[in-house]
Amino acid sequence: MAKGPPKSIRGDRPAPAPSPWPLLDSLDEVERRELLSTARRRRFARREVLFHHGDPGDTVHLIVSGWVAVHVPAPRGGRVTLAMLGPGEAVGELALISEGTRAATAVALEPTETISVRRSQFEEVRQDHPGVDRLLVEILAARVRRLNTRLTEAYFSSAPERVVRRLAAVAEQACGEHETRCTLRLTQEDLAGLAGTSRATVNCVLRDLEDRGVLKLGRGVIVVPDAGALTRLVS
Repeated sequence: MAKGPPKSIRGDRPAPAPSPWPLLDSLDEVERRELLSTARRRRFARREVLFHHGDPGDTVHLIVSGWVAVHVPAPRGGRVTLAMLGPGEAVGELALISEGTRAATAVALEPTETISVRRSQFEEVRQDHPGVDRLLVEILAARVRRLNTRLTEAYFSSAPERVVRRLAAVAEQACGEHETRCTLRLTQEDLAGLAGTSRATVNCVLRDLEDRGVLKLGRGVIVVPDAGALTRLVS
């Protein structure tokens, strides 16, 4: 017997189309518009801070365009970069499930636009749509898995290998499914934070990759002509 189109918990209404942000996938278009109409659209310049470590955590930023780095202070000074997030992703999700202060600092790596949703606005949505909680847990679980991968690399991979792995992952993320060439507005300090090593080590690795034709270095940017070539180096 042929199956009909998927149905949602709203009776015979069709399942909602995917949202630009997976966090909102369980809402239909009307509900998304209602939520986003009460949200605040924000624009950040390159290197502008979205929020600081220790700030009150009461909003989540849905990234419309641009890239955001998430840092935490290192015990002996400096910083560790936990993640780089781009369009379609959210930053600051912990604010939706736990009151308290920010556990990290978020910085725009390039001109970035976000939609800022307050916890109080999101609470109203969660009451009517428990599926949002499931998606939120899945997103946070994926973040934990990525951090576990990074921890394993820290124990078993050399610093140069970690630099190439993190660069390959960022390039793959930035290029998406249909592109192979991308320009990363990523400083050597950012990459050092991602790889858990020194800026000097990052500089040596990048110069070697440039000599081999894998990438091209510019002022504050890294041009990757073929993200697949980077991935093959660490596969």
